[in-house]
Amino acid sequence: MAEPHHRHVRKRRVFYVPGYDPIHPRRYRELYRKEGAAQAEISDYELALSPKTSKGGPYGWHVTGQIEGQETQCDVEVLVWSDIVRDSMEQGIVSTYGQLLRTAWTYIGSGALWRLMQLRKGPVIAALYPVLFLLVQLLLALLAAWGIGKAVSLVLPEWTAVFGLIVVLPILQWFQKHDGKFFAYYLMHDYAYSASTKGANPPALEARMAEFADRIAEALQSECDEVLVVGHSSGAHLAVSVLADLIRDGRVSGTGPTLGFLSLGQVVPMVSFLPKADRLRADLAFLCQREELTWVDVTAPGDGCAFALCDPVSVSGVAPEEGKRWPLVVSAAFTQTLSEARWAELRWRFFRLHFQYLCAFDRPGDYDYFRITAGPKTLAERYEGRKASGSRIEKPINKFTSVAS
Repeated sequence: MAEPHHRHVRKRRVFYVPGYDPIHPRRYRELYRKEGAAQAEISDYELALSPKTSKGGPYGWHVTGQIEGQETQCDVEVLVWSDIVRDSMEQGIVSTYGQLLRTAWTYIGSGALWRLMQLRKGPVIAALYPVLFLLVQLLLALLAAWGIGKAVSLVLPEWTAVFGLIVVLPILQWFQKHDGKFFAYYLMHDYAYSASTKGANPPALEARMAEFADRIAEALQSECDEVLVVGHSSGAHLAVSVLADLIRDGRVSGTGPTLGFLSLGQVVPMVSFLPKADRLRADLAFLCQREELTWVDVTAPGDGCAFALCDPVSVSGVAPEEGKRWPLVVSAAFTQTLSEARWAELRWRFFRLHFQYLCAFDRPGDYDYFRITAGPKTLAERYEGRKASGSRIEKPINKFTSVAS
């Protein structure tokens, strides 16, 4: 919303919406603690973490920031949907291969895959990786079965097939057990989650998003100076819908705290390009025009898992002819904000780079996660006058542009 006079943010409420992640939210607290301390040392400010002060609600922590000569108190809360993620990942080996076939058909048969490749090849390759690697696992298991079968046939020819096939399942089970190194099953479940409904939100997720909206609405009635919603990865498109619902329902007051939305490493097109993502496309078209909030979208070409510098509204084909205000698309520019040594260390750690937005930069530019969440400026003030990235992609690519009525 418009701010005629900027004011020092003394109290802030931050709501973090994670991506498709089955891990307990304490990992985000520890990441904030570790990386915040590193950034504070690099940038010469102070951060102190303690238990959160807001009552009830989801998992979180409190931050006191001494930044830019001011003290700011901040409560960070993680809007948890990891239980839904874990439930969706409870698939056996055979079921996962079934998911593989259905997900591939959804993206290929609808034409979404081809259109996504016209944006950024990195996230498309990331989407194809679990498909290809799971097929490689199956091929290796079948080759082992063939080899053992050939060996057994020399002694017990009538048992060739039995002894050969008996090793297939244990080999596949070994790969599944060690998926923490390969991420094939994890990523397969991730992409399959949205593809299974062709972009529509499952009922359990819709119910959880309504709870998120209630929690944010409560904060918007509090005495804090700013409410900041942060959506990372697939959490970005959940946040879009939650915020759109809040504004439509008249739950964002013009006299309450400033509302900011920071989307990080977004993968919105992976969902908005699917045929039944009418709800998300309607929310994108609605939110991009609203003056009740400030929306800044931060990605980086070095993040191969995100649709870097792709305006999620425009590329989804739902930008209005007039009146589009958001998002402000900016680059975290990893090759510039990370030293050469740090970039060389992280360059091929694709999953780690996808979380770099939540981490310290040893050559920070105008994006600093800890200044934004624990500093004295609102998101609107911090990016006031900032021009959008000149290399952003705004061309409408999506075939499916229908929206929820």
